[in-house]
Amino acid sequence: MSTQSSTYAIQPILCTADLERSRSFYVEVFGAEEHMRVPGDDGPFSVELRMGGAGLGLVAYGPGAEAPPGRVVVAVFVDDVDALLPLVEKAGGRVRGPADDMPWGQRVAHVTDPDGNLINLTQRL
Repeated sequence: MSTQSSTYAIQPILCTADLERSRSFYVEVFGAEEHMRVPGDDGPFSVELRMGGAGLGLVAYGPGAEAPPGRVVVAVFVDDVDALLPLVEKAGGRVRGPADDMPWGQRVAHVTDPDGNLINLTQRL
């Protein structure tokens, strides 16, 4: 059991070949509301939706996306990305690269768990 005192939030991120089609599906079927949109070179790169108290991320598959359509990336919101990176490999995971500050106000590091599942360690700046 971890002795860390932080409270973490988890958000699934679905990779999609058609971001607008996927966004419309969750809006029309579940009444999701768009909370944030991150622009990309050829249209939106990602959209964050809210459904009740839950969040769902959608990311356009292409440059910068971590997984092809049909895969799920889990964003784990943490207090300090850099403090957790050394723990990832000690616990059997893999760090895929250094943390980066994103223009939308987050610091993100891409890691995998021991089974290869993609995780974005995400810190709000």
